[in-house]
Amino acid sequence: MNEFVYIFLLSLLPTFEGRYAIVYGIARGYPLWETLLTASLGVLLLSLTLPLFLPLIDVVMVNLEKTFLGKVAEVYLKYVQRVRKKAHPYVEKWGFYGLIIFVAVPLPGTGIWTGSLAAYIFGMENRKTIPALILGGLLSMMITLIPSLGFRFLV
Repeated sequence: MNEFVYIFLLSLLPTFEGRYAIVYGIARGYPLWETLLTASLGVLLLSLTLPLFLPLIDVVMVNLEKTFLGKVAEVYLKYVQRVRKKAHPYVEKWGFYGLIIFVAVPLPGTGIWTGSLAAYIFGMENRKTIPALILGGLLSMMITLIPSLGFRFLV
């Protein structure tokens, strides 16, 4: 598989996203600009689509609760509760800027997937959510890029 397709697919995974796809690409010795561009495309795709699909996912999960797939819905609902608790101080207090910061912090449990869900939970409008996710996702990539470049020169 083409290495850039692989980086793109990694940049779409929850918690991994563009920030760790860059680390992977740099560690593998892939060209820097192509790696950045490919991971950025993943950030853009997630930022544009997740806010639009979350309402549909909610409907599906509510309908799954009373079926044999109820455990899947239960896991999702627990995840929603965890996101609500973790993101509340950022999104509720600082809104747009809080969402940017929350998404930019390169730690597990933050990022575009979780930030998108947090914005949905707290009723943030898509016209604010999408730019915040894009900015936060790109900032997160830059935050992980700097130490990754240092690692590249050490090896």
